[in-house]
Amino acid sequence: MGNLLHEEITFKINGCAYKVRNAYGMHHKEMVFQKGLTEQFTVDNIPFISQPRINIYSVITGKPIAVYIPDFLVADLVIVELKSVPYTTRGMEMQLCEYLKTSKYEVGIHLNFGEETFKPRRFIFTNDRKQFIQI
Repeated sequence: MGNLLHEEITFKINGCAYKVRNAYGMHHKEMVFQKGLTEQFTVDNIPFISQPRINIYSVITGKPIAVYIPDFLVADLVIVELKSVPYTTRGMEMQLCEYLKTSKYEVGIHLNFGEETFKPRRFIFTNDRKQFIQI
């Protein structure tokens, strides 16, 4: 392993995602992949919370201003967002990036099980770049 932030857990998440994709293919609704990934995380002993409530903080005051509910929070470190659509748009990816910018979490993984070529996308926004944390 190299020096990526939360590399070990993101490697395990991606491994689970590939197992689920290989088992179920690409033509199911998102709910099927969410339940499949829930089972795979459990089988592989990966700690996770399904649909947790995550605070979103004001970049001006540092106070909580909203709540975001991602598909998974893994090991209290990585936000995981699922989709099951033919194409990933930049907007889908940017939504995850914006949540990383305004939460305490630094790493997010976007998984689109509906794309013909399955490729998890990893995003980071480190806490040292978040002004609200320094407030």
